[in-house]
Amino acid sequence: MPDPVRTHVVTVAGVRTPVAERGPADATEAVVFVHGNPGAGEDWAGLQGRLPDGIRAIAPDMPGFGSADAPEDFDYTVDGYATHLAGLLDALGITRAHLVLHDFGGPWGLAWAARRPAQVGSLVLLNTGALVDYSWHRLARIWRTPVVGEILMALSFRPVLERALALENPRLPKADLVRVAGQLTSPGTKRAVLRLYRATDPAGMAADIEALRAVEAPVLVVWGTDDRYIPAVQAVRQRRTFPQAHVETLDGLGHWAFLEEPEQVASFVVPFLQEHATAG
Repeated sequence: MPDPVRTHVVTVAGVRTPVAERGPADATEAVVFVHGNPGAGEDWAGLQGRLPDGIRAIAPDMPGFGSADAPEDFDYTVDGYATHLAGLLDALGITRAHLVLHDFGGPWGLAWAARRPAQVGSLVLLNTGALVDYSWHRLARIWRTPVVGEILMALSFRPVLERALALENPRLPKADLVRVAGQLTSPGTKRAVLRLYRATDPAGMAADIEALRAVEAPVLVVWGTDDRYIPAVQAVRQRRTFPQAHVETLDGLGHWAFLEEPEQVASFVVPFLQEHATAG
């Protein structure tokens, strides 16, 4: 039988973090899926479920997102999320990580990798990465603006979010569109998003490029060319940080390419992880 998915809660520095997990719980090597904004661990169910049996894989809800705690006093910065990820992996006994990152999960995961390059088994960057010469998209600029950002969040009801998301992501399946839009409706998530974007300037999205160049692990970049938030030019720019990166661009797909065409994205990601992640 396929490895079942186990859902449990890990508490890191007082913050409860739900984790969806497959594979041997005692393995010190794991595939680690890190979502972005809006996002949650459940975004990864399709890719996580396609991994071969025997490979440990975890998909957490990060603080402020999904069903994770959203404490008022959490450090909603890239460094704060990297610290939380480090504590989570330590709590789970994971000492070698194959990171699969999307959206803001890129800066969070890469900040962790810059601190612990020897613990990086491989990197999969899905419409994210060390963003060089990046400019904020329109919605991010609004979120970063005091008062205006709060007003927009107050008006962000589910039907409004669904319509806006559909306009910018026309190939996102309806069920995923409804679920992703719903992830941005809770007060805790809205507060987390405003704090995160206001604490991060575009240069901060590059993480520590010099430190990341010490990461010698294999890198796979997969990018939808119609991403409205992080332009596809960033895909080839990943080689400035990771010269060893293999880059795949997917014509016509958007920011959530792995949800829009799961089989196509899995055809790159799963063999890559199967080659580099140890089963057992």
